[in-house]
Amino acid sequence: MAALARWCVRHRLVAVLLWLLAFGGVSAAAAVTGSAYSNDYEAPGTQSGRAMQLLQEGFPGFGGDSDTVVWHTTSGTVRAADVEQTMTETLDKIADLPGIASVASPYDGQGTGRISADGHTAYATVTFDDRAEDIKKPEAEAVVHTAEAARADGLQVELGGSAVALTESAGGHLAEVVGVVVAAAVLFLAFGSLAASMLPIATALVSVGTAYGAIVLLGHAMTVADFAPMLGMLIGLGVGIDYALFIVTRHRRGLKRGLSVTEAVTGAVATTGRAVVFAGATVCIALLGMLILRLSFLNGVAIAACLTVVLTVAASVTLLPALLTFIGPRALSRRERRHLEEHGPQPELPTGFAHRWSAFVERHPKVLGIVALVVMTVLALPTLSLHLGTSDQGNDPKSSTTRQAYDLLGDGFGPGVNGPLTVVTRVDGAEDKLALDNLDATIRTTEGVASVTPVTYDTGGDTAYFTIVPESAPQSQKTSDLVDRLRTEVLPRAETGTSLDLHVGGVTASYDDFADVIVGKLPLFVGVVIGLGCLLLLLAFRSIGIPVKAAAMNVAAVAAAFGVVVAIFQWGWGSELLGLGRAGPIEPFLPVIMVSVLFGLSMDYQVFLVSRMYEEWLETGDNRRAVRVGLAETSRVINSAAVIMISVFLAFVLSGDRVIAMFGIALASAVALDAFVLRTLLVPALMHMLGGANWWLPRWLDQRLPRISIEPPEARAAHERLAAATDAEVADVLAKGQEEDVRDTSG
Repeated sequence: MAALARWCVRHRLVAVLLWLLAFGGVSAAAAVTGSAYSNDYEAPGTQSGRAMQLLQEGFPGFGGDSDTVVWHTTSGTVRAADVEQTMTETLDKIADLPGIASVASPYDGQGTGRISADGHTAYATVTFDDRAEDIKKPEAEAVVHTAEAARADGLQVELGGSAVALTESAGGHLAEVVGVVVAAAVLFLAFGSLAASMLPIATALVSVGTAYGAIVLLGHAMTVADFAPMLGMLIGLGVGIDYALFIVTRHRRGLKRGLSVTEAVTGAVATTGRAVVFAGATVCIALLGMLILRLSFLNGVAIAACLTVVLTVAASVTLLPALLTFIGPRALSRRERRHLEEHGPQPELPTGFAHRWSAFVERHPKVLGIVALVVMTVLALPTLSLHLGTSDQGNDPKSSTTRQAYDLLGDGFGPGVNGPLTVVTRVDGAEDKLALDNLDATIRTTEGVASVTPVTYDTGGDTAYFTIVPESAPQSQKTSDLVDRLRTEVLPRAETGTSLDLHVGGVTASYDDFADVIVGKLPLFVGVVIGLGCLLLLLAFRSIGIPVKAAAMNVAAVAAAFGVVVAIFQWGWGSELLGLGRAGPIEPFLPVIMVSVLFGLSMDYQVFLVSRMYEEWLETGDNRRAVRVGLAETSRVINSAAVIMISVFLAFVLSGDRVIAMFGIALASAVALDAFVLRTLLVPALMHMLGGANWWLPRWLDQRLPRISIEPPEARAAHERLAAATDAEVADVLAKGQEEDVRDTSG
């Protein structure tokens, strides 16, 4: 790391130009190729996946996205001559637009079912040529603008569907701007130097901008969800600014001790830079753990987020040292530079609240540990009611046209019309057709079914499907129960004595199947992520206790963050006030992505906190001093980093995207709890209670483990001296540490 830092310092202009060239080149390539995102939630081998496959094979034109135009009259009916004329002309204009396959109007001979019983609401189905992920935004906008032009006094026109959702105005780049501004303010307050506070921002923006363009290009090579770039930007800005903050803080400490700019930069990268690389590696490992689920949808998200983290780490240890060299002593404030000139270099000792808090934790570890456990337990309780399911357009903000269309359809035709189920099967002969015809009456009398459409056959009569409209909304547990009832009771009886193989598809069925696949693999996934993270900590800190505590803390942070998400999004505590729509279930893919990201991020503070304690432990062999000094010296920078990361994450609530808002609130909650409850309270309290046992590792295991190092070379030399001791001497050190734990008081 020191050699890399020296190269970046000597060739600082080259380092900066290489990053700018990468940023410009990737961004230009992304602009030329355009995006190709795909939200493919299908899980291989499921019933809903098989149903979609049969539909596409038997009805090639069925694969296009179907959206709805809904209109509602406050006085009179939709059958009034002026309303019918206006909407018929509007639907004809939509049918002539590019990218439109067909428009099914309620005013033609077969459209009577698209007019509500009270005559005040009607809807038309607009089918595109392509699936939602392949529809260009201008095509969808043309449909929206044409339909909205028909609005008049007494005639409300709204639109719903996946393609229409592409046109919904989001927060644009407001979220990123707000997050960056708040981060800049916190950095300026922490450093007192405008130049130093701008460098972490600049480093993060260049690396995240490069990653954003790379994710756009990645979408052409593999399945990448449309929220992956925003998720990558959310993670990248948070960790990128934080990583740079840690390195700049160490650099400033070196300048205050009288080191030259080159020596301070090199020392910061050689020490804190190691921790940054290690922390970034843990985040990447946690993200890449999603690959073991073997779901193409999550593979793209994992690669995209990991790519962002890799670029932020690379920029922190290459671009940042070069920029620090350019600003020279101005990394310190004017007052700090003047004090250095007048009084000479002085060691930076922890003072003020950080010092007092560290001593307070040392004196009351048991009480504070219990308080922290109670807080985390209470916040984690809502996680027990976590419900994975379909979060549909009924959860959009009230002002959106998709939400209003959803509500109009639900009020006029029943909530189930927003998420019908599709039953598909192969047909072989007259007996199968007769069984399908007889099935209609059975389905109609099934509990939870509102209506059933007639069976439709393909041109060859080999494939058939019919649609079931549930009585309940797509996201309702009752609809999921209906899917189970159809699959386990109703349809198997209908298949008896025939060659029918009936598959239930549709929005709710596909999300339920996706959730079942994820939940089934979740234990393996969590075990692999935790296991690899613990292995890295074991290799870095040569201790069994440190990785075990880290795993427990990370699980606690994840559980508590899930509790906050459930309370806001599933229970609806304040979701409407935040502009996030009404309460609804949690998307099936969120737990996996959140576990990966939260586990990786929570390891960051563990690494930065414990690495400083480890340095002190290697120098003195005094656990109480190591914990006290480590907490006192890192708590301020950890708290500043946490405030920055929380601000960046919460700013993404302004994005207008429910999924991104979930990520933002979950990550902000986890970081807040991790920094202010776990790392500065529970972890040091436990380490004080465990004493020298924190650093215990069986000698036979120590000899067999490969060595990776976070600490600087001088600390490694101290570690080698300790490792050279006999088993008896190690036991004496541990015993002595435990005795001092009882008698010592903080200085």
